[in-house]
Amino acid sequence: MATLSRTLRHMTQQPWKAAVGGLLAGSLALAAGSALAAEGDYPAKPVELIVPWSPGGGSDTLMRVVSNHAEPYLGQPMPVINMPGVSGTIGLKELSQRDADGYSVGQLHEGLLVANHTGLTPLNWDDFAPVAALTASPQYLTVNADSPWQTFGEFVDYAKQHPGEIRVGVTLGGIPHLHAAMIEDAEDLSFRYVGFEGTGARIRALVGGHIDAAIGDIASSGEFVKNGDLRFLAVGSQERQDETPDVPTFAELGYDQLSLNIIRGIIAPKGTPQARIDTLAEDLKALSEDPDFVSGVANAGAKVHYMGPEAYADYLETTDATVERLAGKLAK
Repeated sequence: MATLSRTLRHMTQQPWKAAVGGLLAGSLALAAGSALAAEGDYPAKPVELIVPWSPGGGSDTLMRVVSNHAEPYLGQPMPVINMPGVSGTIGLKELSQRDADGYSVGQLHEGLLVANHTGLTPLNWDDFAPVAALTASPQYLTVNADSPWQTFGEFVDYAKQHPGEIRVGVTLGGIPHLHAAMIEDAEDLSFRYVGFEGTGARIRALVGGHIDAAIGDIASSGEFVKNGDLRFLAVGSQERQDETPDVPTFAELGYDQLSLNIIRGIIAPKGTPQARIDTLAEDLKALSEDPDFVSGVANAGAKVHYMGPEAYADYLETTDATVERLAGKLAK
């Protein structure tokens, strides 16, 4: 643009070229105005939101809250498209191959970072364009209500006395696997892992007694806890949650290193025009301040946690370094 301005200045300084320069400048201004008008029309059709997990889990539940409240801010619907498989990587692979036009976005959490560092996928967060982080979900160590463990201390004692016996449901190569391995590492325990595609599947297995414990959250497990089917032993947030005031944090039990949260955000295919990324980010920021949206996220067991494109990219870069350091714990 600077080069173009210098060229136009040079042309208009020469009388015989002034008319040509004026015509060229007018044409360029008209083209720029048309381009701005075109961007101003974005989005002109629905923006598909690929959720790379099965219906019923935490990601699906929260992204449907986003979908249900987004249209007044985007001016277009944001329909959820579930594409589960291979620890959340199938849907993100599909997203990476979509046109980078701003009409396909996807949901990301730390699971992709773990999947990358454990060799499940070559894709990582920086193969996409971060748009915005939207929610934070504290994670709970969850057991069947019929289990003998009333407290986390009792769970640890049993696990120490029976190494390899406790069946823990996780998404293999996903963030729940990392969280369970962090618990394992904190007390030198040994679990028997059972893999499931998504939170919903493993929580249903826990309710059915097919596994002994799982990493869950309010969205996927809260109603089962209220109904007396499941029990929360501890939560990975820094403070006790309003929804579960009787559940202690790992930190207050003496495990400061057990910070178990999932930050869910929106990404777009790499190469998506920055103007469209910024438009989506601004619309999602406005959405994040909508009281009905805030209430909907809270009812789904999470908190609104907005970060714009740059802040979200910084978070992902920092978290990726942590996951890389800990990923070796999952090679078992």
